[in-house]
Amino acid sequence: MAGWGEAERSSLPFVDTRGDGSSGAGAAVVLADLERMTADEMEHAFLGVLSDPESAEEVRLPSRPESAGIARRLVLSVLQSWKLHQLLEAGELLTGELVANAVVHAGGRMIGLRVVRRPGWLRVEVRDSSRALPCLIVAPEIGYQNGHGLRVVDAIADRWGAELLPRGKGVWFEMKIRASASTL
Repeated sequence: MAGWGEAERSSLPFVDTRGDGSSGAGAAVVLADLERMTADEMEHAFLGVLSDPESAEEVRLPSRPESAGIARRLVLSVLQSWKLHQLLEAGELLTGELVANAVVHAGGRMIGLRVVRRPGWLRVEVRDSSRALPCLIVAPEIGYQNGHGLRVVDAIADRWGAELLPRGKGVWFEMKIRASASTL
C-alpha cells in the first residue's frame, strides 16, 4: 500500500518541461514529472493554485531537501500576492522548518503544501505520509543538531499543531493577520 500521495495523481496542471507546448492544462503531475522539474518550473506551475484564496488545493512536492526552498519561495509569492508583507519573513522561515522536518523525518516520497487565508488568520500546512506526530523538544542536549525546528515554530507562530490524516499527518502553523494588512 502506497503512503499518502505517492500513488495518486495530483489535480494540478503539468508544466511542459520539453518546451514544445504539447502538454495540456488538464494533464496530471506525477512524482516522476516533479522530479524532472526545476525549482522555477515548480513555482510557475503551482503559484496559481496556492495563491487563490478560495481554493483549498494543495501542492505536492517531492520529499527531497530542495523542496524546502521551493516551498519557501511559493509561500513568499503567495504572501506577496495577498499583500501580507508583514508576514513574509516569518512565513518563509516557518514553512522551511515544516518542510525540512517532513523531508528528514517522514520518509515518504511526496509532501503536500497548503496555504489558507481566513478572516484574520494565515495558515500554512505541510502534509506527509508518516503518522508519527512531531514533538517539541523543549531543551535539546548541548551539541545535539536536531530538535530546534519546532522550537522556532513555537516561538514565532501564533499557534501551531499537527493532525492525523487517513494516510499520514498534517503539521501546520497559523499567524494573525494584523489590521494593517491589505485586504484582497
